[in-house]
Amino acid sequence: MSAMPVFANEPSLRATAVVQSPERAQFDIEALGNRLRLFRRRVRAGEQLFRPGQPMHALYLVHAGYFKLSVNSADGREKVTGFRMRGDLLGLDALGAESYGAEAVALDTSEVWVLPCAQLDDIATRAPGFREHITAMLAHEIRRDWSWMLSIGTLSADQRVVAFLLDLSDRQRALGFSPSQLMLRMTRAELGNFLSLQLETVTRALSRLAQAALISVDRREVRLLDPGALRDSLGTAC
Repeated sequence: MSAMPVFANEPSLRATAVVQSPERAQFDIEALGNRLRLFRRRVRAGEQLFRPGQPMHALYLVHAGYFKLSVNSADGREKVTGFRMRGDLLGLDALGAESYGAEAVALDTSEVWVLPCAQLDDIATRAPGFREHITAMLAHEIRRDWSWMLSIGTLSADQRVVAFLLDLSDRQRALGFSPSQLMLRMTRAELGNFLSLQLETVTRALSRLAQAALISVDRREVRLLDPGALRDSLGTAC
């Protein structure tokens, strides 16, 4: 199946072709997709990419956009487990299972390369480094989960928000984007859910950081004014 056309003129879909893997090795998304003629799927804001219980048939490599991952309890309570952007691989937690265990929802207009499970061995054969990249992504997700478990268990509310902003800044820098101009695609409630904070607590934390001239906030746009001081704040006592 041929790839979908690239929406190069749309700002939300404009991105560099080469991203860094968690191990700092370059992995060329465009070359992989074009060489293997993978299907590229466009996902609208608010649209599900996959949901819990849906048969697991593919992994999805984010080409552009932003996704929220979450799981739900038996009584319907949602827990946001992370936010994924360009270069991240979605569906890794379902490898070896018959169905997806989480929900992935696009937070803005997004695109993913579809990697059918039935073709993964063929893709690995035709794309040197792909298998190693998958392994590195799995290891990176485990380390990222450990890091956030530690942060949520030991940092104050303000420090958790700072840690999130700095993490997003680092991820944008690795992709070649501005590390100081951040766009929070998620709502304050979704961010609070991820950080185990109430919506009001997230709002107050952002206000305090702005009052301290560490950041500026304009709705969903956040500018880091003093990244050094923000990093220093993570080393202070809670």
